[in-house]
Amino acid sequence: MGSVIIDISMSIDGFVAGANDSERMPLGENGERLHEWMFHQDRERSGDAKVVAELHARVGAVVLGRRTFDLGLPNWGDVPFPGPCFVLTHRSREDLAMASGTFTFLTEGPGEAVRQAKAAAGSRDVAVMGGNSGQQCLAAGLIEELYIHLVPVVLGRGVRLFEQPGGDPVRWAAPEVTQSHQVTHLRYQRLGS
Repeated sequence: MGSVIIDISMSIDGFVAGANDSERMPLGENGERLHEWMFHQDRERSGDAKVVAELHARVGAVVLGRRTFDLGLPNWGDVPFPGPCFVLTHRSREDLAMASGTFTFLTEGPGEAVRQAKAAAGSRDVAVMGGNSGQQCLAAGLIEELYIHLVPVVLGRGVRLFEQPGGDPVRWAAPEVTQSHQVTHLRYQRLGS
């Protein structure tokens, strides 16, 4: 069975999206800067393309929040990763079948979404997307691996992954570190409480 992971780009001041996200700016003000490393010209040479390819090969299902779904779908035009996606929401709706997978909308909370995603992913990983859904899964103790792409930009305000207090302290192993000129990739494995 795979791991439940958060794979997310973060500014050096701790933001995973800019302030004032909207349909026009789905990643908020200056939030697109967090993902420039994925698309820069020499990403093949820097190793960043390999990081993205490895993630896509590992992910078998996705858990995401309703806001991430609402703002992301017009840009993705499909599921964010091929396979089933489970949307945490307070507003249920019918499943939405896309070319590469289906969005299933769940009102039961992060535990049930992760349970269903793990069953669907089989031996592959479950990726948790979005600041709020990441916060919920961290608080519930569901995350086994953090893969943070630390981008050398200061956003000043926006959405933080580690915003919500609560829960017991969690220890993480020292990170595996991969450096490029665009980003520092930090991979942490959960050790426990």
